[in-house]
Amino acid sequence: MPKRVLVSDPISEKGVELLNAHPDIIADFKVGLSPEELISIIGEYDALVVRSQTKVTREVLAAATNLKAIGRAGVGVDNIDREAANSRGVIVMNTPTGNTISTAEHAFTLMCATARNIALGHAGVIAGDFKAARKAYQGIELNGKTLAVIGMGRIGSEFAKRAQAFNMKIVAYDPFLTQSRADEMKVRLAGTPDEALTGADVVTLHVPMTDDTKHIINADRLALMNQGSLVINCARGGLIDEIALKAAIDSGHIAGCGLDVFEDEPPSADHPLFELKKHIAFTPHLGASTNEAQENVGIQVAEQIRDFCATGEIRNAINMPSLDAAALSELGGYLDIARALGKLLAKLGPANPDSLRVSYHGALAEKDTALISRSVLCSFLEAARCDGQINIVNAPGVAKELGLDLIESTINAKTEYSELLVAELSKGDEKFRVSGTMIGTSARIVEINKLYLDINIIGNFLIVRNNDRPGIVGAVGTALGNAGANIANLSLARNLQENNALTMIELDSPVSTEIMEEINGITGVTQATGITL
Repeated sequence: MPKRVLVSDPISEKGVELLNAHPDIIADFKVGLSPEELISIIGEYDALVVRSQTKVTREVLAAATNLKAIGRAGVGVDNIDREAANSRGVIVMNTPTGNTISTAEHAFTLMCATARNIALGHAGVIAGDFKAARKAYQGIELNGKTLAVIGMGRIGSEFAKRAQAFNMKIVAYDPFLTQSRADEMKVRLAGTPDEALTGADVVTLHVPMTDDTKHIINADRLALMNQGSLVINCARGGLIDEIALKAAIDSGHIAGCGLDVFEDEPPSADHPLFELKKHIAFTPHLGASTNEAQENVGIQVAEQIRDFCATGEIRNAINMPSLDAAALSELGGYLDIARALGKLLAKLGPANPDSLRVSYHGALAEKDTALISRSVLCSFLEAARCDGQINIVNAPGVAKELGLDLIESTINAKTEYSELLVAELSKGDEKFRVSGTMIGTSARIVEINKLYLDINIIGNFLIVRNNDRPGIVGAVGTALGNAGANIANLSLARNLQENNALTMIELDSPVSTEIMEEINGITGVTQATGITL
């Protein structure tokens, strides 16, 4: 059945064409929907494409019973209720690269315009006040000034490149920027926002709006900047305490500001910053508004949604690990193993566990394994809960609610295998582990609680744990044969020290309840469990 995609905000026509060109996708272009109209139809769609106009609220997501992904044409996702999306297992993807250059250029333009009073000088010329404007609007030279860049992602980095061409000295703050990368970019790395702002002549902001970044520019931090400095914001309005900024400009400590975004949009006509007379430049959220950027983000979001619907590929997701086609191909077998291990743990491990540890051995530890860990967790919760409400997006949140810790680790110790995936469930001192690996192109289960075997990961299985004594495997086989159950494959393992053994039998069809009862009644059998992987 074709996947249905709703495009509810204007994007590039090429983006819509790209979606509809896929034989298994039907894209509907319906812009300007009211919240009520959106709620009434969203249940029909597998994916939703938006810009900033459509508000994807908790109510919309509650009605989106088939929705699996939201694509945001742009960077900011303030219009999407991410908590509700997470809880309902909806992947949220943005397009962080499509408008990088556009936004960086706009922010840089605001800095230059603010420093040289471009907007005010222009207005003076148009108004016929040429001589007065020329006298009034003396500018600030940027050459040799210290620039604080808060956020050195793609946009912040592009801004810094342009500022270096103006001979500005760059101080950067970004909690994810390494010293080696800072050295490579020829910027001084600050350990805190305060350090970056101390002695700065200009600050430009390039961070998302979060609880941690709200009002990252406040009265105390403005006071750290040099007298006569400038504040530039082309990211999110809530990053600046606008009241504090106005007070700092009124006092003369800050010369002015260039803003493309405001805490409340649209800002009111009597916004206090609009009273300022010098070194100001305001634009109506135009950072990404170029022909090239709109084309780029429209095509990029369409490609991401198309690939997700067609192959499951995930790129630029903000609420789960991304996995491109190459990584998906490389890890595909281990994702299958992860799902099998999760089911085994749910069936065989302790009830009400405290933690789930996923360990990576050998070359596997060097790969991006975040999605593998999630797959183990998701599969375990799906099998344990059986309510159909678990998926790979909301699994971490559900685990947290249950008090189940997900722990990831890499192990340097050698194993019999070049790569090994181990999943271990713990409840107090009780532990139960299962392991799998790739043997060539074949995904295999190779361990159940320190009993080593070799079995396929797909099929109907009977897992028999028993005392290590003669005749038990034969008795089990006889019971299956008498019931007409055909054995496709089996693997045996035993622990001589603990005098126990395990048999994992692959069957053509699931084992009936009657056969399970008979096998569990065989002398020496401690537990027989049926499972479909």
